[in-house]
Amino acid sequence: MPSPFQRIGIIGKCGDPGIAATLNELFRYLKTRGHDIVVDSQSAELISGEDINGVHIERLPELCDLIIAVGGDGTFLAAARAAADFETPLLGVNLGRLGFLVDISPEQLSSRLDKILAGEFKSEQRQLLSTHIIRDHEIIHQQTAVNEVVVHRWVTPSMIEIVTSIDGVYLNTQRSDGLIVATPTGSTAYSLSAGGPILHPALNALVLVPLNPHTLSNRPIVIDDNVVIEIRFSQTKQINALVTCDHMEIPDVRINDKIVIKKAAKPIKILHPADHDFFHTLRSKLNWSGYPA
Repeated sequence: MPSPFQRIGIIGKCGDPGIAATLNELFRYLKTRGHDIVVDSQSAELISGEDINGVHIERLPELCDLIIAVGGDGTFLAAARAAADFETPLLGVNLGRLGFLVDISPEQLSSRLDKILAGEFKSEQRQLLSTHIIRDHEIIHQQTAVNEVVVHRWVTPSMIEIVTSIDGVYLNTQRSDGLIVATPTGSTAYSLSAGGPILHPALNALVLVPLNPHTLSNRPIVIDDNVVIEIRFSQTKQINALVTCDHMEIPDVRINDKIVIKKAAKPIKILHPADHDFFHTLRSKLNWSGYPA
């Protein structure tokens, strides 16, 4: 039975020569199986003995049936943002330290990929966030996020004062270091570090997590993901604020700007080995206790 993935793209962790051995192993494995292989430009430089014309990461999704990201969650997020407008599935090989999105180890590479490339896998969709910065009724920045959108105070010792509305309905005004808007995927990232809850990936939900709020009763809140979130500033003087989408910075946010966040038009598709278990991943990555004796 032919593989459902004939042309496969490879994305490696940018600027990390330590992944060369795994990239070379993956490239040789796929070549031996007869797959067409497309490699991002920076990873192509780390593959030895081959004359490879690498392509920009943004072009991989339209050229491939599957993208394999080699690195940590950061590498996977870069691949996911590139694939946001396509339906190209993503698969992760974990060379990072935590890695909730990349669940194949280099030691399992060939055994896991044999089954996945034969069609034995779990597939899931993960929703993305679309963020617009609006100034004077015009969109001046647009960015997509897999994990979270964060409004931060920036180069100032003072808290920022922000007003949040959900579908045009006032939620609250808060003084804090910022606000995280996270997807279920991002609930195990920055949101978790800030005291937010873990959301199961299948939930159609978002979580809003304040960063060091002045009022201690200001707690995280979980909301439906089919909403439009609007964030404004309530200060009367110019502030320094920063918006990040999966750590991609949108600087120079001004006091009169409006930040609009909503679910992106298309989800991404993630592939896992057939025995993937989200709860096992939590136990393993977060060092939770095992089964009782």
